[in-house]
Amino acid sequence: MNEQFATYDAAISWLMQSTDYERMRRVRYNADTFNLDRMARLAAAVGNPERRFRSVHVAGTKGKGSTAAMIEAILRVHGLRTGLYTSPHLVDLRERIQIDRRWIDEDAMRRAVRRVADARDRELHGESPTFFELLTAIAFLCFDDARVDAAVVEVGLGGRLDSTNIITPEVSVITHVSIDHVHQLGADLAGIAREKAGIIKAGVPLVLAPQAPVAEAVIDEAARSAGAPVIRLGKDVRVDWWKAFDAARPASRVAVHTAQSVYDDLLIPLAGRVQGTNAACAIAAAETFLGDRLDVRHVHDALAALDWPGRMQAFPGEPTVVLDGAHNADSLRQLLVSVAEYYPGRRTAIVFACAADKDIAGMMRVLADDDAPVIFTRTDNPRAADPEELADALRAAGGTVLDASPEPADALRSARRSAGPRGVVVVCGSLYLVGAVLAAPDRFGLA
Repeated sequence: MNEQFATYDAAISWLMQSTDYERMRRVRYNADTFNLDRMARLAAAVGNPERRFRSVHVAGTKGKGSTAAMIEAILRVHGLRTGLYTSPHLVDLRERIQIDRRWIDEDAMRRAVRRVADARDRELHGESPTFFELLTAIAFLCFDDARVDAAVVEVGLGGRLDSTNIITPEVSVITHVSIDHVHQLGADLAGIAREKAGIIKAGVPLVLAPQAPVAEAVIDEAARSAGAPVIRLGKDVRVDWWKAFDAARPASRVAVHTAQSVYDDLLIPLAGRVQGTNAACAIAAAETFLGDRLDVRHVHDALAALDWPGRMQAFPGEPTVVLDGAHNADSLRQLLVSVAEYYPGRRTAIVFACAADKDIAGMMRVLADDDAPVIFTRTDNPRAADPEELADALRAAGGTVLDASPEPADALRSARRSAGPRGVVVVCGSLYLVGAVLAAPDRFGLA
């Protein structure tokens, strides 16, 4: 066993041999495939590290990654040693496990992989945990080894059956819920909300972003059943948002009012109205976690220094290129509205790729309504939708197809020509596409 995990690369090679639902086109979402009992046994086999640090649990369809990053930043600037567990990664697997906002050290991860592998072989009697189950156990071991004071844990998929749902947090957060992962979670908003509400724990406060009435009713009922107090944006927390435009880095200015404090004129280096909601969720969660220790000045400092790539990330030039991981109809609509707010009157072209299990019809309706020319491409993820099929779907919705190219760099070159030097190119539809661009910016002309 020791020789097998002598290097980081060898450890990651072992991990990547596990069943990875993130790379499968068709996955059944049920208690057999996503088995919390198996995850609980795996955690027990490595000593239940998740019980030795305090945590915040973040679910939702959109904004959960940004919200988790904001919560972590606020806790860290108050002097806490923090862990952050998010998915997917953009460039490097170690992005998913961070200590004090730094990627996990290769040797620390190698040691955790070895311990998880040994525990699986010793205690699970031939059971095969999935990639995400193994990685979650690895993350929790890394957090325990680093003696974090608080870990901010983002749900991977859904909530109720997600591997992260073995934690009992001090506060839970559910960001906006909408339709996504239709092959796993379905296209019924109430059913999706029920899965997200599965993270609610008995007596644990819940921060709830604004929801569609059907989703809110489901989540409210789950919170009542669990005796979980709800801190509700729009009622208990008020937020105001203004755009802050800089050609190099579009940003947001936000004011948040809670029962505890007023946070005026917060500068957040992330663009779009949704970042106001995310900030309000993060502040409410941090207030619940820190109590009287929370300092308004520290919140200003934490959010002003936030770095969260791939969320309306702008690369100035001729034309400007904007990267965003919007990957469902609701987030795509908000992205295109934000692009129009930040870059009014400028010609737009879109480079789009997505996974085959997404709400493709819903996203094509959004693209058709926007009427900007679209160049379809694909990532190297096996779940990726075929560009020609996406193009056919947009034509059927009445949209404008400029091209379909399997090579993302070629697609971006076509989009640049279409937008012209004064225009804007929007690269969206998949965090995997955004990650491919960020991993090799020279190849895409963004260095």
